[in-house]
Amino acid sequence: MVVCCLYSNEKKAEWDSFVESCKTPLFFFKRDFIEYHADRFTDSSLMFYKDDVLVSVLPASSDDKVLVSHGGLTYGGMLLSSKVRAEVVSEVFSVLVEKTIELGFEKIVYKSTPHIFHKYGAQEDLYFLFNELGGKIYRRDLSSYISLSNRIKLSKGRKWLIARAKKLGLAVNYSSSWDTFHELLSIVLDKHGVKPVHTAKELKYLADLFPNNVKLKVVESEGVMIAAALLFMFDGVVHTQYLAANDQGRESGALDFLIESSIKESQEKGFTYFSFGTSTEQQGKVLNVGLAAQKESFGARGLVLDFYEIDLR
Repeated sequence: MVVCCLYSNEKKAEWDSFVESCKTPLFFFKRDFIEYHADRFTDSSLMFYKDDVLVSVLPASSDDKVLVSHGGLTYGGMLLSSKVRAEVVSEVFSVLVEKTIELGFEKIVYKSTPHIFHKYGAQEDLYFLFNELGGKIYRRDLSSYISLSNRIKLSKGRKWLIARAKKLGLAVNYSSSWDTFHELLSIVLDKHGVKPVHTAKELKYLADLFPNNVKLKVVESEGVMIAAALLFMFDGVVHTQYLAANDQGRESGALDFLIESSIKESQEKGFTYFSFGTSTEQQGKVLNVGLAAQKESFGARGLVLDFYEIDLR
């Protein structure tokens, strides 16, 4: 029999240990990452036990009468033990419905984790969401990724810009200049009417907490940061959480050089995939054609991020 309980602080070590061994062991499922912005979200994470053994956890937050997996994370969904089998996963999802209704929720919003982040096959959740819970996809974003063992060639335009950056003597380096990076990023995003999700203080805090997973790479010219990339390093995947460049960084090819350098380094270090962020706007309804084309010119191709909705009423 599967039983479910709400996460509580005394279970932190058990939760983190489970994340490390589960089928989708992303570092941002660790409690320290989930809770760095605890003031913005009401945590409602759940833990599922089968015969007193932890078999699944669900990072989740609550928004009125909606359980969201999790409001502060790009990906989410049910994290499953590598030992758990489909029959037990079915039980887990049945208990999920019972528990969420018991807690007074009327709806579940479920963010699935894309397959490139799976250490083992982990799509049992999608099967039971659709067939047993009546889950419906209400949003689909388009992201992009490169298969590093079978990469599509760079476009001629990208090659030209990368060669230009090299000719100018630009270099890519790791950095810890979080305030400078945040200032550059804020200027870039402001042109699109948005602000960074993270503050400079939060970025430094996360980099200190997860030094092997959160990396900042930059290109400078005469001491000025002209291009930068915030990388999240997962098990097998390098993901560009933020990319930013000023006018000089774009015109000199610095950003292109930085991205290509990061892709090649990921190949050399044995990563399987290089992942870019989404290229969609307005809840996934509109494709930013220019942004998608930029990623495709590096050899990236499409990856969907699906959001499900389960009506409990």
